[in-house]
Amino acid sequence: MIYSLDKLNEMADGDEDFVLSVITVFLEEVPQDLEDLEKAIEEGNYENVYQLAHKIKPNVDLLGMEQTRAIALEIETLGKSAENKDQIETKFPVLKQDILQVISELGKDFDV
Repeated sequence: MIYSLDKLNEMADGDEDFVLSVITVFLEEVPQDLEDLEKAIEEGNYENVYQLAHKIKPNVDLLGMEQTRAIALEIETLGKSAENKDQIETKFPVLKQDILQVISELGKDFDV
Protein backbone atom coordinates (compact mmCIF):
# COMPACT_ATOMS: atom_id res chain seq x y z
CA MET A 1 0.00 0.00 0.00
CA ILE A 2 1.56 3.28 -1.07
CA TYR A 3 -0.97 5.56 0.56
CA SER A 4 -1.69 6.37 4.19
CA LEU A 5 -4.78 7.97 5.65
CA ASP A 6 -2.96 9.25 8.77
CA LYS A 7 -2.83 12.89 7.63
CA LEU A 8 -6.38 12.79 6.29
CA ASN A 9 -7.75 11.15 9.47
CA GLU A 10 -6.00 13.77 11.57
CA MET A 11 -7.64 16.53 9.54
CA ALA A 12 -11.03 14.78 9.61
CA ASP A 13 -11.00 14.44 13.40
CA GLY A 14 -13.24 11.36 13.25
CA ASP A 15 -15.49 12.60 10.44
CA GLU A 16 -15.67 9.55 8.17
CA ASP A 17 -17.84 11.41 5.65
CA PHE A 18 -15.04 13.95 5.22
CA VAL A 19 -12.49 11.18 4.59
CA LEU A 20 -14.78 9.54 2.05
CA SER A 21 -15.48 12.85 0.30
CA VAL A 22 -11.74 13.60 -0.05
CA ILE A 23 -11.15 10.12 -1.46
CA THR A 24 -14.10 10.50 -3.83
CA VAL A 25 -12.79 13.85 -5.07
CA PHE A 26 -9.34 12.29 -5.52
CA LEU A 27 -10.82 9.46 -7.60
CA GLU A 28 -12.87 11.89 -9.70
CA GLU A 29 -10.28 14.62 -10.32
CA VAL A 30 -6.80 13.14 -10.21
CA PRO A 31 -7.20 10.63 -13.10
CA GLN A 32 -8.27 13.52 -15.37
CA ASP A 33 -5.45 15.74 -14.09
CA LEU A 34 -2.99 12.91 -14.75
CA GLU A 35 -4.33 12.45 -18.28
CA ASP A 36 -4.14 16.20 -18.91
CA LEU A 37 -0.58 16.26 -17.54
CA GLU A 38 0.48 13.47 -19.88
CA LYS A 39 -1.05 15.35 -22.81
CA ALA A 40 0.67 18.61 -21.78
CA ILE A 41 4.02 16.79 -21.66
CA GLU A 42 3.43 15.26 -25.10
CA GLU A 43 2.47 18.66 -26.51
CA GLY A 44 5.36 20.49 -24.82
CA ASN A 45 2.96 22.80 -23.00
CA TYR A 46 5.20 23.50 -20.01
CA GLU A 47 2.96 26.12 -18.43
CA ASN A 48 0.28 23.44 -18.24
CA VAL A 49 2.80 20.85 -17.02
CA TYR A 50 3.67 23.20 -14.17
CA GLN A 51 0.03 23.94 -13.30
CA LEU A 52 -1.18 20.33 -13.43
CA ALA A 53 1.73 18.98 -11.39
CA HIS A 54 1.02 21.76 -8.89
CA LYS A 55 -2.64 20.70 -8.76
CA ILE A 56 -1.84 17.00 -8.27
CA LYS A 57 0.69 17.62 -5.49
CA PRO A 58 -1.70 18.45 -2.59
CA ASN A 59 -4.02 15.60 -3.53
CA VAL A 60 -1.29 12.97 -3.22
CA ASP A 61 0.04 14.73 -0.12
CA LEU A 62 -3.32 14.33 1.65
CA LEU A 63 -3.05 10.60 1.08
CA GLY A 64 0.41 10.45 2.62
CA MET A 65 2.09 9.62 -0.69
CA GLU A 66 5.40 11.30 0.11
CA GLN A 67 7.42 9.83 -2.78
CA THR A 68 4.67 10.67 -5.26
CA ARG A 69 4.38 14.19 -3.87
CA ALA A 70 8.14 14.65 -4.28
CA ILE A 71 7.94 13.53 -7.92
CA ALA A 72 5.00 15.87 -8.58
CA LEU A 73 7.03 18.71 -7.03
CA GLU A 74 10.01 17.87 -9.25
CA ILE A 75 7.81 17.83 -12.37
CA GLU A 76 6.21 21.10 -11.25
CA THR A 77 9.63 22.71 -10.83
CA LEU A 78 10.97 21.23 -14.07
CA GLY A 79 7.85 22.42 -15.90
CA LYS A 80 9.09 25.98 -15.60
CA SER A 81 11.49 25.37 -18.50
CA ALA A 82 11.22 23.51 -21.80
CA GLU A 83 14.89 22.61 -21.40
CA ASN A 84 13.83 20.01 -18.83
CA LYS A 85 11.73 17.95 -21.25
CA ASP A 86 13.86 14.80 -20.92
CA GLN A 87 13.83 14.89 -17.12
CA ILE A 88 10.06 15.39 -17.07
CA GLU A 89 9.57 12.49 -19.47
CA THR A 90 11.73 10.30 -17.22
CA LYS A 91 9.86 11.18 -14.01
CA PHE A 92 6.29 11.16 -15.32
CA PRO A 93 5.92 7.36 -15.75
CA VAL A 94 6.76 6.86 -12.05
CA LEU A 95 4.18 9.47 -11.05
CA LYS A 96 1.60 7.88 -13.31
CA GLN A 97 2.29 4.36 -12.03
CA ASP A 98 2.01 5.45 -8.38
CA ILE A 99 -1.23 7.34 -8.94
CA LEU A 100 -2.82 4.54 -10.96
CA GLN A 101 -1.88 2.04 -8.24
CA VAL A 102 -3.46 4.24 -5.56
CA ILE A 103 -6.61 4.73 -7.63
CA SER A 104 -6.91 0.96 -7.88
CA GLU A 105 -6.22 0.44 -4.15
CA LEU A 106 -8.66 3.17 -3.07
CA GLY A 107 -11.34 1.75 -5.33
CA LYS A 108 -10.96 -1.67 -3.68
CA ASP A 109 -10.46 -0.42 -0.12
CA PHE A 110 -13.43 1.95 -0.17
CA ASP A 111 -15.66 0.22 -2.70
CA VAL A 112 -16.11 3.53 -4.57
